[in-house]
Amino acid sequence: MLGLTLGTGLLLISGPAAQAQTRREYLLTTDWRFSKGNQPDAANPKFNDARWQRVQVPHDWAIYGPFDGNNDLQTVQIEQNQEQQATQKSGRTGGLPFIGTGWYRRKLEVPGFGAGQRAVLVFDGAMSDAHVFINGKEVATWAYGYNSFSVDITEAIQPGKDNVLAVRLQNLPEQSRWYPGAGLYRNVHLIVTPEVHIPVWGTYLTTPEVTADYARVKLTTEVSVPAGRVIGREGAKISVRGSQDEHIGRGALQKALFLRLDTELLDASGRVVAHSSTPLQSGLPTCEQAFTIVQPQLWSPETPTLYTAVSRLYQQDAPADTTYRLVDEYKTPFGIRSFKFEAGKGFSLNGQPRKFKGVCNHHDLGPLGTAINVAALRRQITLLKDMGCDAIRTSHNMPAPELVQLCDEMGIMLMLESFDEWKTPKVKNGYNLLFDEWAEKDLVNLVRHYRNNPSVIMWSIGNEVPDQSVPGGGKLLKRLQDVVHREDPTRPVTMGMDRIDDALKNNFAAVLDIAGFNYKPHRYPEAQAKLPQGVLLGSETASTVSSRGVYKFPVEKAKQKKYPDNQSSSYDLEACVWSQTPDEEFVQQDDLPYVAGEFVWTGFDYLGEPTPYDEVWPSHSSYFGILDLAGLPKDRFYLYRAKWNPTAPTLHLLPHWTWPGREGQTTPVYAYTNYPSAELFVNGVSQGRQTKATSAQPQTRYRLMWNDVKYQPGSIKVVAYDAAGKAVAEEEVRTAGQPHHIRLVADRTALTADGQDLAYVTARVEDVQGNLCPDATNELQMEVKGAGRFRAVANGDATSLELFHQPHMHAFHGQLVATVQTTDKAGPLTLKVSGKGLKPATVQLQSAAVAAK
Repeated sequence: MLGLTLGTGLLLISGPAAQAQTRREYLLTTDWRFSKGNQPDAANPKFNDARWQRVQVPHDWAIYGPFDGNNDLQTVQIEQNQEQQATQKSGRTGGLPFIGTGWYRRKLEVPGFGAGQRAVLVFDGAMSDAHVFINGKEVATWAYGYNSFSVDITEAIQPGKDNVLAVRLQNLPEQSRWYPGAGLYRNVHLIVTPEVHIPVWGTYLTTPEVTADYARVKLTTEVSVPAGRVIGREGAKISVRGSQDEHIGRGALQKALFLRLDTELLDASGRVVAHSSTPLQSGLPTCEQAFTIVQPQLWSPETPTLYTAVSRLYQQDAPADTTYRLVDEYKTPFGIRSFKFEAGKGFSLNGQPRKFKGVCNHHDLGPLGTAINVAALRRQITLLKDMGCDAIRTSHNMPAPELVQLCDEMGIMLMLESFDEWKTPKVKNGYNLLFDEWAEKDLVNLVRHYRNNPSVIMWSIGNEVPDQSVPGGGKLLKRLQDVVHREDPTRPVTMGMDRIDDALKNNFAAVLDIAGFNYKPHRYPEAQAKLPQGVLLGSETASTVSSRGVYKFPVEKAKQKKYPDNQSSSYDLEACVWSQTPDEEFVQQDDLPYVAGEFVWTGFDYLGEPTPYDEVWPSHSSYFGILDLAGLPKDRFYLYRAKWNPTAPTLHLLPHWTWPGREGQTTPVYAYTNYPSAELFVNGVSQGRQTKATSAQPQTRYRLMWNDVKYQPGSIKVVAYDAAGKAVAEEEVRTAGQPHHIRLVADRTALTADGQDLAYVTARVEDVQGNLCPDATNELQMEVKGAGRFRAVANGDATSLELFHQPHMHAFHGQLVATVQTTDKAGPLTLKVSGKGLKPATVQLQSAAVAAK
């Protein structure tokens, strides 16, 4: 498929191929009508949908709320959480009303469509149980809401007439363990091609040999031809589907197609670095081409260099012709890299040993819900890379194409995950109902969709499936792994296993290419000794819980700790009953070379699973995130940054220093830093110098801690020293006064007028001196003027029931984040944020016209 250019309406994604009218791709974004609820006749093209809501796709209809603890109440025993009995879970899926049926309709224009052409719809994801209708005829169904699927609609379209596309979706209660979203939450594409064309996901590119001097590239291209037509020449032996091998005689020449595939490999600057011209062999629906690239630029998180294979399919109109005409063009972006998992040594990329510094992420975008947005994803990846993160596990579902493309471009390695369930259920209406019929189909689509993307390093076939403990579970594992190996033998298969005793004793873990364990750092040596692979992975780690800006006393390590305010302490010592603090995992990652890295649960807070408060309402989002639901860093962000990003100086102090009523009480102070030692001062008085220990309790290896500090209003300052003992950095936190004004900080000020681009603006409530007021809860109002609109707001408070799409919200510990979205008109736009008793603030952004292709 052609690379995406996001926009609105029936947008033609243009390029040389589109201009030649060989292939045209459109994004179906606007002019949709939506209605929630069962509409028995809504597939009928004559159905009157004038009263339906006008929406833009991608669209998540459930994110608009309202929140209610009675939405999707689940009485369950969560075995993965080591629960001994079933209890009622009120916020497990976020308290949002995602259950029910939703319909989408729109007119389907297919400009210039006629004889000799094919039309295909591609759905990047539809939540869930999609039924697709064209002019009242059902043309496709796809049960799994996370997967992409395509459908040929050629026979259902009426050329030159008004066509109607309708999509019916349904979410069931107890369908998910987190907020799944609802609706056409990912993009919908219309692709128009000649009858002879390269189909959706029709190329497979591999780099079987990579060195610093050269890279071998192999490209296999599938070609689709009309029914009854064959590829070949007179006298050539062919195989026609549904018949025996035969020879093309003179009488059959009218059915033969004479095709040639020309492919150019372009580097990042567009320069041709290799090419091939290949006549298609008789009777074969695929074409194999081989290339050599001299002195390739290798893809890595640090150098995410991309190439593009441009394949042009030519056809002779008659056997005697000496010229070919272009009938299709297909682009395959790719990267050149090599990697290994080696026994006893772990993982290496391009010959360099490294460990995955990864996070697990659910698919929602916080206040945007699950409706995909490139700017939102780019912001997430930018924040993660600043932390030093170099990998993402798509937990526990198949990703949006935009995420994979951004990881290619920005340099993030991916573990693409497929399922949270196999045959044994975790929730009543989960994937267990679909497994037998759909598992292979879903895996095939996943792998064929993303097997050309260089960011994809591993395939994961499941997460904490109870089938680890069920007779026959190993056979299911092998069946799924074999499907993946058949579709892509170049990458290993892994999964997240939590039942380590069963996984080890019944050879379940031994079948996998790479054994991935969830929350088992203390058992890595045992697993290494018992398994044949010689390498393993922390597929899900830590699950530390914290609330941004919240600190609880006394400060102590605790598991499953609960407080009356439904918050968790940001001293980063509280975890779940099954999990650990970051430091326990750090020790094993540092000390065991055969451990290939870790994927922390989670990079960002997400909607649903508000452990440890999933039985107490209100609590609608997780506490696991290194960044909160608004995308603001928690203290833990700097603990990981100090460990994962050694080239960027990190020095961070916690807690805040505004504690009226705590005068004289013990208030520990921590510093997260990648410097070896530091000295703390309270109001100028030294509290001593701390140095990271090389062997002791895990926390002392990775944190500097002054546990006996007594609170006094004023300031705390930390001075960091390098290995030579030289003072090289300092950080100071002051006691805040009364809230005085609002300060706005935009993540970016130059935007694109495409109707989709976003700016994230942090609003800080500060005192007159510019100190953050850490306990401020002022209600803030947002107003956008000019070439943009207010899109959403979030404050990171899991207990807040304020709606994301309303332009007002209370600050949580002095901060919130407003999101501004562009229109399709260029020009300036201004966000004003105000609050009672506070000096307001404005920030001006600039939206520029979309660059011409």
